[in-house]
Amino acid sequence: MIFSKHNIFSKIKDSENFFITNLLSGNADIVNPDIAEQINKLRKNEAIDDENIINDLAEKGYLVNVDDENKLYKKKYLDFIDSRDDDEIQLFFVPNYSCNFACSYCYQDEYAPLTGNVNSDIIDSFFKYINKEFAGKRKYITVFGGEPLLNSPKQKEIISYFIKKANESKIDLSFVTNGYTLAEYTDILKEGKIREIQITLDGTALVHDARRFLKGGAGTFDKIVEGIDSCISNKHTVNLRMVIDKENIENLPDLARFAIDKGWTDSPYFKTQIGRNYELHHCQSTPDKLFDRVNLYEKLYELIKQYPYIVEFHKPAYSISKFLSENGSLPDPLFDSCPACKTEWAFDYTGHIFSCTATVGKSDESLGTFYPDITLKEQIINEWQSRDVTAISECSSCSLQLACGGGCGSVAKNRTGNICSTDCRPVKELLELGFSSYFES
Repeated sequence: MIFSKHNIFSKIKDSENFFITNLLSGNADIVNPDIAEQINKLRKNEAIDDENIINDLAEKGYLVNVDDENKLYKKKYLDFIDSRDDDEIQLFFVPNYSCNFACSYCYQDEYAPLTGNVNSDIIDSFFKYINKEFAGKRKYITVFGGEPLLNSPKQKEIISYFIKKANESKIDLSFVTNGYTLAEYTDILKEGKIREIQITLDGTALVHDARRFLKGGAGTFDKIVEGIDSCISNKHTVNLRMVIDKENIENLPDLARFAIDKGWTDSPYFKTQIGRNYELHHCQSTPDKLFDRVNLYEKLYELIKQYPYIVEFHKPAYSISKFLSENGSLPDPLFDSCPACKTEWAFDYTGHIFSCTATVGKSDESLGTFYPDITLKEQIINEWQSRDVTAISECSSCSLQLACGGGCGSVAKNRTGNICSTDCRPVKELLELGFSSYFES
């Protein structure tokens, strides 16, 4: 028997103990330094004398017969594909790329201005396309932008019509909005079956208003807070997103305290996510303000140690650590973390089809059209659909593959020009933080 290539083994941060986990066998353990020393010998193909340790490691799938492990890998992969085929599909629709904000880190500012406007014919064509193409599939639509909830009579008319068509198709809706005009859209949104509304708040008033301001320069914090209150009181789930970089991360404790004091964190209609400000398509004017993934989570780890109440506002995932702590078991192996053209598609008002939200609006990333005619670039779509860890050569020998899933296909393509290349995630480093946060403490 040999040490499984799918074992993830490392020392827990701020602890003498180590962790070992294997997503293929579905096991995770914390071990003391003495056992860790024996495991290290096995990793180096050195013999150990303790039969109890050997038997325990073999029973949990940390020591394996190669042929048996390969058979299990193939079975789990087929299970993953079957499960993904049955997954709900998220369909994004962009009614406009215009926005009332001039955020300091907007990535859509690089896009060439697009002509034309959304109308009922385009919306009708969109619903006709998705109801045929994804017939029999569970699905929901996320309305995206730009800013989809601009405060104009024409935009309200469009959103009302879109909600009407979604109701006719019995499809749930979500919205991604800057939140500035939410209060004005309350009555319109009540007409739809709204799953959630994602709103960005980058800190308390002074910090947020220095990053996310109107095109005229005016602040937006107070209006967004009003919109969040309106959503929660109307039982619309708010998914509050804080986009973090080095300029605002120190404000996280204050935003967490603000949300707690507002009573948001006690509401069943409130959840949060942390977004990392990063270079998506073009270089930021101040790239030195950006965190890489490891440094961001190391900083979150330190802030939470200093301000434990932050976890009432947001509990970091630290890869699979949060899932393990909350469920008492590991998630299924992740053979693919890129949903593009599988469980996610994006469409815009120009009639174009895209792989995901990271590519939508980029003319050179278009996969075809649903309006005025239906066209599809089948070869490129097949490339997106074939991307998983079995198709990425670098993943085959990586012990982290079943927790990483190959990362984001769009980021990988931007880096290498090849869809089937890696966007590696620092799984081991995140688990070192996560085991410390959710188990050792």
